Amino acid sequence: MRKRLFPLTSCLVLAFALLPSALATTTSFTGSLSTSDSTFETTFTLAASGNVTLQTFSFGGGVKGNSQVIPDGGFDPLLAIFSGTGPSAAVVTDGTNTFATSDILTNYASFVGCPPAGLVTIGADASCGDIQMTLSLGPGTYTVVLSDAAYIPFAFFDNGTLGEGFVDLTGGGFQTCDTSGTCVDRTSDYAFDLTTPAVTSTPEPSSLLLLGAGLICLIRSKRK
Repeated sequence: MRKRLFPLTSCLVLAFALLPSALATTTSFTGSLSTSDSTFETTFTLAASGNVTLQTFSFGGGVKGNSQVIPDGGFDPLLAIFSGTGPSAAVVTDGTNTFATSDILTNYASFVGCPPAGLVTIGADASCGDIQMTLSLGPGTYTVVLSDAAYIPFAFFDNGTLGEGFVDLTGGGFQTCDTSGTCVDRTSDYAFDLTTPAVTSTPEPSSLLLLGAGLICLIRSKRK
């Protein structure tokens, strides 16, 4: 009996070891914007509905998904999610809330800021500039846009498209102000994680390994 159970037990251990990587994947991004009126963009594809999480670290610092330690001092970011790619990509909403925010926008409280990056003291106040967004999205291709908090897509105001451009309220610098109006210069560095379900248009390697492990288990168990 023990000889028959051992291969099956081993396969189950292997399958569970591979399962977490098959359920979600985190991609980490770091870099610098050349000017306060420039942006960083990246795309991702979902083959099925699922939750997507974005977490910035550039303002408060923290440990990213790839274990990279990010110091505080980066600029106060804006994050926006558009459905599609290019100028015709439309900002995503849930019917009430626009999936674009920074701490100077009215919907900032709808998303969780600060953790795990934390607060930064500016003047007399502790400020929270980072963003954590967990969104439920349907299948499709999406564009993530990151910019300075005061470089805002016009699409935020009219639920429009990326091609409408941006309104520039930065004053030409990467700055963050606290509630008392004290402002400090920040660096142009950004850092954020994008976590998506591992269900893209092509199978993830971890998913293929998991499927292969299951087939091997069945074949070996049947032979025994």
